[in-house]
Amino acid sequence: MKQWLWHAIMLVVSVVWFVPLIWMLWTAFRPKDAGMNSFWSWEWTLANFAKVWEGAPFAQYYLNTFTIAGGVLLAQLLSLTLAAYAFARLRFFGKDAVFMLFLVQLMVPADVLIFSNYHVLKEFGLLDTKLGIMLPYFASAFGIFLLRQTFKQLPLELEEAAMVEGCSRLGILWRIFVPLSAPVYISFAVVSVSYQWNNFLWPLIVTNSVENRPLTVGLAMFAQSFETGAQWAEVSAATLLVVGPLILGFLLFQRKFISSFMHSGIK
Repeated sequence: MKQWLWHAIMLVVSVVWFVPLIWMLWTAFRPKDAGMNSFWSWEWTLANFAKVWEGAPFAQYYLNTFTIAGGVLLAQLLSLTLAAYAFARLRFFGKDAVFMLFLVQLMVPADVLIFSNYHVLKEFGLLDTKLGIMLPYFASAFGIFLLRQTFKQLPLELEEAAMVEGCSRLGILWRIFVPLSAPVYISFAVVSVSYQWNNFLWPLIVTNSVENRPLTVGLAMFAQSFETGAQWAEVSAATLLVVGPLILGFLLFQRKFISSFMHSGIK
């Protein structure tokens, strides 16, 4: 009985969660006049997407977002791999204290650091640049912690055997640790790309030009560009353009995503 009740509650919650998404899909493909009409009809159109694409530089926004998300991910993978291996396998003075500082960072909300990060970028002249958006995210305490735990679980005998064969530390890291930790890398990549794709507040503060705005900021600017009233059909179409790639990517690779999270131990 309790199990049935929990299933019913989860079903209701899922339906409530889907209502905005369904409404967005419904409005995006409907003619402007029929979008807010409560009566059912078979009127469908792609004119909303054409108008959105012509009304704002979404191609540039897509390019900016891919550049930012990809650049941050590459920098994070490099930094967290080296840091996680150092914390897991190397011995150096103050290792535990430094690692505790990384763990403390997990408890600090990113929004708290916006003011100080903004002034640092201003001093370096990196405001309104893609590098300025990416720089605060080049290191990830969550990724370092996750990968460190994975590296510590790998058998020490593999590393010792590689050293006997004359393999260097970097060779061991690249040929043994990285391949065996592939599910963890996939899991972290999903989290990182999703976060950067949806990131809004920080890019909004540090960008002023179309050449550097990501999709989320571009969507906000587009939604505010109407002089009178809310153009729900166009705004819904623009929103679908922003969230569509993430939804499509999840639908195409959901088995790999779920499998990678299960192997990495993320609940």
